[in-house]
Amino acid sequence: MSEHTLAPSRGVSFDAKKNRRRIARIAARTVAFLALLPLGACGYNKIAQAPEVAYDYRDRHPVVLAEAEHTIDVFPPPQGRRLDTETYSRIRDFVARYRTLGRGKITVLAPVGADNGSGRTGLDEIRHALASAGAEHSIFLGTYPVADPSLAAPVRLSFVGMKAKVKGACGEWPDDLASGSSLDGWQNKTYWNFGCANQTTLAAQIADPRDLATPRGETPADIETRMRAINNVRKGSDPSVTWATKSTSISGVGGN
Repeated sequence: MSEHTLAPSRGVSFDAKKNRRRIARIAARTVAFLALLPLGACGYNKIAQAPEVAYDYRDRHPVVLAEAEHTIDVFPPPQGRRLDTETYSRIRDFVARYRTLGRGKITVLAPVGADNGSGRTGLDEIRHALASAGAEHSIFLGTYPVADPSLAAPVRLSFVGMKAKVKGACGEWPDDLASGSSLDGWQNKTYWNFGCANQTTLAAQIADPRDLATPRGETPADIETRMRAINNVRKGSDPSVTWATKSTSISGVGGN
C-alpha cells in the first residue's frame, strides 16, 4: 500500500472564511452602534436638561410662621384728658391678640425727653386700659430716649408671639438685571426680589397666622334660611332667593 500525503481539507478552509465574514459583520454592526450612541446621548440629555421654567415667587419668598414682635404705638392724650374710644378699642384688640398668640409679658416703653405734654397721666391711662382689657399682671414698664423732642413720641406696646412673615428680607439683588458682559440676564427667569413686597403685604393682612397651618371649623348653619328652603321645596316652589334689582339710567340721576 502506497502512502499518500494528506493535504489541508477544503472544508476547514471554507469554515475559516465563513468565520471571518461573520466576525466582520459583527464588527461592522458594533461600529455602527457605537457611532449612534453619541446621538442617542444628545437626545437624552436634551430632554433631561430642558430649559428651566421661571420658578414661582412663592417658593422664593414663602410666608412662614415665626416668633416675632407685635407692636402698636399709642399716643397719649394731653395733660388732663382721657384716652378716646378709638384708642381704647385698639388697646383691647392688642390685648386680645396677645392672649391668643403671645407669650411672656407686654412691654410698655414710655418716651423720655418728649415734649408732648402728656406726662405721667397719659401713661397711667394706658396702663388702666391694659388692665381693663385683662392684662393687668402681664405688663413690663420701660423707657426709650427720644431723638427729636419736637416730634410726637408715642408709648410703644409690644409682645413676642406667633406671626406670619416672609422668610428672608426684601430688597436683595444678588444678580445684575442689566448684565451686558454676560448671558445671565438672558434667561427666562424672574429677578430675585420679584414678588417679595406682595408676599410681605399678604403676611401683614393675616389676622390669625394659624389659619395658614390649619383651616378653621365651619360655623353653624342658618336654621331660618334652611327651613325656608325646605318649606319651599315641600310646596313645590323654587327654594332659591330672588333678589330684586332696580335699574336707573344715568340721565335720570340728579335731574331734580
